[in-house]
Amino acid sequence: MAHQFPVSKHVAKMKGSSTLIAAAAAADMRSKGIDVIDLSVGEPDFDTPEFIKRYAWEGLEKGLTKYTATAGTADFRNSLLEFYARQFAADIKVGEVAASCGGKQALFNAACSLLNPGDDVLIPKPYWVTFPEIITFCRANSVFIGTEDTDFILTADQVAAAMTDKTKLLIINSPSNPSGRVIPPDEMRRIVEVCAARGIYVMTDECYLFFAYPPAKPFSLASLPDELRDYVCIAGSFSKTYAMTGWRVGYTIANKEWTKAIVKLQSHSATHPTSFAQYACAKALRNPEESMAAVTNMTSEYERRRDWFVPALNGINGFRCAMPEGAFYAFADVRDTFGERFKSSADVADVLLREAHIVVTDGEGFGADGFLRLSYATSMENLHRAVDKMKSIFR
Repeated sequence: MAHQFPVSKHVAKMKGSSTLIAAAAAADMRSKGIDVIDLSVGEPDFDTPEFIKRYAWEGLEKGLTKYTATAGTADFRNSLLEFYARQFAADIKVGEVAASCGGKQALFNAACSLLNPGDDVLIPKPYWVTFPEIITFCRANSVFIGTEDTDFILTADQVAAAMTDKTKLLIINSPSNPSGRVIPPDEMRRIVEVCAARGIYVMTDECYLFFAYPPAKPFSLASLPDELRDYVCIAGSFSKTYAMTGWRVGYTIANKEWTKAIVKLQSHSATHPTSFAQYACAKALRNPEESMAAVTNMTSEYERRRDWFVPALNGINGFRCAMPEGAFYAFADVRDTFGERFKSSADVADVLLREAHIVVTDGEGFGADGFLRLSYATSMENLHRAVDKMKSIFR
């Protein structure tokens, strides 16, 4: 009889990432020689800009291959202060910044250094798949806020109505993965005001910060006054903004005590991001002309794809899709396809995979059964091919 490994009970409660499961399905089909159209992708299809690669090589030539401070190099942290001051007129101190191994670790660090077992955490639906799993890992409780009545845009009134004496934290993500919706800046401020008045903290995932399509504009909670920002932890990342998903460089911005706790936790896990990658990121932030040109180029291309793809999805029988204001996902409502053949969005995703070789992500993993997340971080050719195949299935 095979030995059964005794997995930790609270790790066993965590669900696998539906986005990574979809990506694995695509990779498996490709390995079998199947022509796959992958619309599950959660990363830019652009390459890292050449000037950032040169900075990394420069760092290697300088011998930046040793340990750094757990919070990150002083150069890295100071470059972030300068960047947020320039972009958002934010007055951040160096002791409020900590480097991390990507945005996901930034979120884990922030949550695990704040939460105690039994705390309640407010999470708007739909949510990024990892948010509830982080809370499970912390032995806290996820309390979900439905937002379909407000077109998936969280409001301060919804947050206030969900609060209890056990509420410790609210997680927000704007622009949103998976919906692409953007919370207006005034509403974001009201949300933080409501939380701060009750002593509730806010963790904001800003990894899609600059992928906002006009008239929406990038907005960071770093721009709030100190009395509100004391209750906020910003989790940021270079992964999406500069097409650096494999580099694994992120950061948190939080009050000094929260940051000290984050650094203590990280000192016993990943320690810090790669030293020469920190160097490259700092140099990129201090080169706003090339950096923002690269971001603008990506955003403009995503907007062009969105403007074709979303109306095309709405032309498929049984699909309804709002126009996203940010990120690079369409979040299609497929409940009108339900009937004898389809009982759930998982059924729809399965048929697309088996019959059309199109990989999408089922909305159930985002807390939204009946929806599909379709990434347009792929070529226009792939988007055209995918729509043609979907139309042949949903006639």
